Amino acid sequence: MTRLMIVLGALLMSLPAAAQQTPRWTLVIHGGAGVIERGKLKPEQEAEIRAALDRALQAGGAVLDKDGPALDAVEAAVKVLEDDPNFNAGRGAVFTYQGTNELDASIMEGTGRKAGAVTGVTRTRNPVSLARKVMEDSPHVFLSREGADRFSIEQGLEQVEPSYFATPERKRQLEELKARKTSWFDVDMKYGTVGAVARDASGHVAAATSTGGITGKRWGRIGDSPVIGAGTYADGRACAVSATGSGEYFIRVGVAHEICARVRMKGETLGQAAEAVIAELGEIGGSGGVILTGPGGETEWRFNTPGMYRGKWVADGEREVAIYGDEE
Repeated sequence: MTRLMIVLGALLMSLPAAAQQTPRWTLVIHGGAGVIERGKLKPEQEAEIRAALDRALQAGGAVLDKDGPALDAVEAAVKVLEDDPNFNAGRGAVFTYQGTNELDASIMEGTGRKAGAVTGVTRTRNPVSLARKVMEDSPHVFLSREGADRFSIEQGLEQVEPSYFATPERKRQLEELKARKTSWFDVDMKYGTVGAVARDASGHVAAATSTGGITGKRWGRIGDSPVIGAGTYADGRACAVSATGSGEYFIRVGVAHEICARVRMKGETLGQAAEAVIAELGEIGGSGGVILTGPGGETEWRFNTPGMYRGKWVADGEREVAIYGDEE
């Protein structure tokens, strides 16, 4: 037997073991990035946030553990965070300058690169579900404001009074911003956007993102969260990405698509691609973070802020949640 045949035989024998190293499914979530430092959160608030992140992981993981699709998993995880007032999405969304809550969301699956998004939604309890309806039950990708609200009613999604989304803390933040008179919008970078990425047992990936935008936004401002390729992107040839941060900069860089493109065309790992794009974002003045997973079961997150609410669950592993930048 030649040396070449021995080497080839050894490689073939190792394939099953290598395959076993790929997790059956993966789920990564975020609840926003920004100036999140130790001591700034009250102990009870920190406990609530960690518990909410864990509930979101459980909701998405339950879908994946039953061999459900990644698309169902990211929607389930994001809905939990939309319903929790600690995050800037759904109930607990920030106020516009005019004192209203206007919600944005997007969702995308990596196999056929189908996507749906909505902006300026005012009555749909879970905007991420409306984004999915746009993807699956309309000929469009992106609906806005009154049209998105009408479509939501037509599709039979749960409607709520606009007051459902409002919380006293978010109202206080708007009043504080107006009293300062020093900035167009939230200068403390409290980005509470939520998102999820998943890889299912079939190797398919999906991503979803939902937000209330930024405190004091005006003139129908739209950030990156509902913009496919900026705040959300999924490509089965590369990865799934959900972002949070200073939306104007994420749009200018095309962060989510840029990361996937580097993985697909340059052969970079998820970590390398995310690191490079977040560095580029920082160079032009942007801040925030991303979560990622790939068809091979890789998981990553990167951020250039003091903290990011985040969590991860990989099949047969333990659920992990973190807040601060110095947490592993």
